[in-house]
Amino acid sequence: MEKEDYINSVNLNIDTDFPYLVLDVTGGNSYPQNPGFQVMHWHKDLQFIYVLDGIAEVRTLDDSVQIQAGEAIFINKDVVHFVGEMKHCHYNSFLFPSYFLSFYAGSPAKDFVDSVITNERLPFVHFTPAVGWHNEITTILQQLIQLEKDKTIFYVYEVLVRLSSLWLIMRKNIVLPQEQKESVVHLRMQKILRFIEEHFSEDITLSDLSASANISKSECSRCFKVSMDTTPYKYLTEYRLSKAAQLLAKTTEPVGNIAAAVGFHQMSHFGKCFKEKTGYSPKEYREMENSH
Repeated sequence: MEKEDYINSVNLNIDTDFPYLVLDVTGGNSYPQNPGFQVMHWHKDLQFIYVLDGIAEVRTLDDSVQIQAGEAIFINKDVVHFVGEMKHCHYNSFLFPSYFLSFYAGSPAKDFVDSVITNERLPFVHFTPAVGWHNEITTILQQLIQLEKDKTIFYVYEVLVRLSSLWLIMRKNIVLPQEQKESVVHLRMQKILRFIEEHFSEDITLSDLSASANISKSECSRCFKVSMDTTPYKYLTEYRLSKAAQLLAKTTEPVGNIAAAVGFHQMSHFGKCFKEKTGYSPKEYREMENSH
């Protein structure tokens, strides 16, 4: 399954001359505003997350890891994942393109970047206080957080220097993994999630999802539980709502048409689910997005 079969979560600063984005996320609410739908997505950017309070959870198709307060995680480019919360959580997410770390076109430093970002067997690195050099990583992330609060005229250069230091420490200490086979659950979830991507606007049953991977309904439910700790129905609803949010923000299509286009047959049910997830009615969400 190609990464294009999932949602590409685009860096909000992608069109600026410094596409570095820091998200401050508390209790599921993000600043800058970035609705936290728990659907699988990927970034062209590299991502670091530092947890200030509570417990965050990062799930890929094969793994899940809990990040406690004071810990951090690196999520590699193009890795399909989502970030959730085990309990009320406050974290900062740092997103930036890999070319930040290569210094200049044709630089030999690029090899130390490519060896990581092209390694499909290195989806993430979890940093905990128990490992000495991990503390160097979290210290730099704390410095990056402080830079957001106290921006000076040297802000851009200070960020780049720290990101390069962060990468150097990680690259010197990690062991690049060797090839391994994809798990059975991973392969089944690839087929099911591709089916959802292609048919989310239609009436989809558990039988349809299980048939897409040639497995039983109970095995389909088990795969969702193991891979994403949710049910097929809940995931499908989240996916439809995430698509609706994109359409509300980027088009002028009537709300009723959007609801139908993403698979909701009743406007009242769509409005209720959307408000429960985002805190806004579809109309309020569109107005808020258009005011930015």
